[in-house]
Amino acid sequence: INTMSSEKNEAAAAASEEEDSRRGRRQEILAGGREFIHFALTSQDVNHVAQPLALAECARDVLVPRYRALVAALKARAFRWKDAAMLARTHGQAASPTRMGKEFAVFATRLEACVDALGAVRHGAKFSGATGSFNAHVAAYPATDWPAFADAFVRDVSGGLLERQRYTTQIEHYDGLASFCHAAQRCNVVILDLCRDVWQYVSLGYFRQNLAKNEVGSSAMPHKVNPIDFENAEGNVGVANALLAHLAEKLPVSRLQRDLSDSTVLRTLGVPLGHSYIAIGAVLRGLDKLTLDETRLAADLDANWAVVAEAIQTVLRREHYPNPYEALKALTRTAAGGRDCSRSSIEAFVAELEGVSDAVKSELLEITPHTFLGVFDAEPFDVDKAAAGPDDGHGGGSTGRPTS
Repeated sequence: INTMSSEKNEAAAAASEEEDSRRGRRQEILAGGREFIHFALTSQDVNHVAQPLALAECARDVLVPRYRALVAALKARAFRWKDAAMLARTHGQAASPTRMGKEFAVFATRLEACVDALGAVRHGAKFSGATGSFNAHVAAYPATDWPAFADAFVRDVSGGLLERQRYTTQIEHYDGLASFCHAAQRCNVVILDLCRDVWQYVSLGYFRQNLAKNEVGSSAMPHKVNPIDFENAEGNVGVANALLAHLAEKLPVSRLQRDLSDSTVLRTLGVPLGHSYIAIGAVLRGLDKLTLDETRLAADLDANWAVVAEAIQTVLRREHYPNPYEALKALTRTAAGGRDCSRSSIEAFVAELEGVSDAVKSELLEITPHTFLGVFDAEPFDVDKAAAGPDDGHGGGSTGRPTS
């Protein structure tokens, strides 16, 4: 026991001596290396590596995945509502029918393209001394290949996320950051367009909003359930895009080799990113509250038989019928805006067509606001199938009935 205790004490003493030795060496290194802290650097060599790296990591880990979650939600609804025929509106007026799923597919593909562009933006770093030419570095160590050293340092410290800008002034030129801001703006513009369209569909009664038992829609009107999530998102993307536009316009402009106006502006970079993140969350919540009212969609189509005029006049053109556009114009352009054009008036018009075969008349009578839908390939929006693996050979598209 005494022998073991003695050996333990000796080991402890040796360890203490080793730690003292290490501490002494660290102090020597620090004393000798003090002048190499911030060696030959300007503050922007630090800031313009750290800030782009923070932005690149935010884009990769937070913002782009958030946008992609919204893309996935839109694709899911595009497929879910692929067969839901609805009245289109151009210039606010009744127009040739569409599908609710196709309209969501439009937003899904638009947003996906913008998010791809956002994710592809290259983030630049500046690391080249006081005015961008390694002046002090070369003066102290002329034999060192400083551009190669800087390239390797930026690549290593960023894990390959950053690309060092080879030709700069004292600061980063911010062109890459401007591209990022513009790409984020484009994503948000698509979100804004989506919010306004969904808001309008709610107003038309095409969507019902799921009710929460304890939710208050209006402090004064108990019956109301307002589309607040889409309104919230609209406000947030407005704030975000105003700041993103200013950042993209202001930051690339700096007097001569550098002025300080970029520094104060750059401090706001997190604000538009935060508002964008909040906006996406609001849209996702709003989408989860929507239930499609197919009865209302059908009623709107039934009340607007004038929209089949495009199909009928196009078939008549194929058959070389004289002045088909003018004939349908006279039938459907009425004081009531075509709303007094009914199924029976369309059928009577077709029956009275002279020089048109019975087969073509039968073809025309098959056209209704519910079937005049053209083609919509919904297969690419089947997110469940895409997650499950390769195509199993079964079709998922909805083609409707071609009318021309």
